Amino acid sequence: MAVRTTYARVYVDSLDTALPTFEALTSTRPNLRFPYRDVELASIGGYLLVAGPPEALAPYRNVQATTIVDDLDDVLALVERVGGDILDGPNDVPTGRNLTVSHPGGAVIEYVEFETTKVEAQAAR
Repeated sequence: MAVRTTYARVYVDSLDTALPTFEALTSTRPNLRFPYRDVELASIGGYLLVAGPPEALAPYRNVQATTIVDDLDDVLALVERVGGDILDGPNDVPTGRNLTVSHPGGAVIEYVEFETTKVEAQAAR
């Protein structure tokens, strides 16, 4: 299993309000921007902004980071080996498949395996 990148999660009320600051901080534009369930997400630099009202963000706030991997099945095998807990997934998501894991020691991480055609369809507009 190879980790491609890890995004720090930042929870915000509105992408439209938050993005200009993150564009200035990172000197870049969002790579992806898309809705998922009751929230909206954007990746920019090393951040994954998750936007929505407090009640929509509540189920996600315990997730500390999002890690992009090349093989989600390898993550499942690792979790089984080390004794972690699957909190959600695997699920089909707008960018591929995801899985949320509570690791031994308490870290809660979302893992995503990108599917090229889905990622291209969600590329920031």
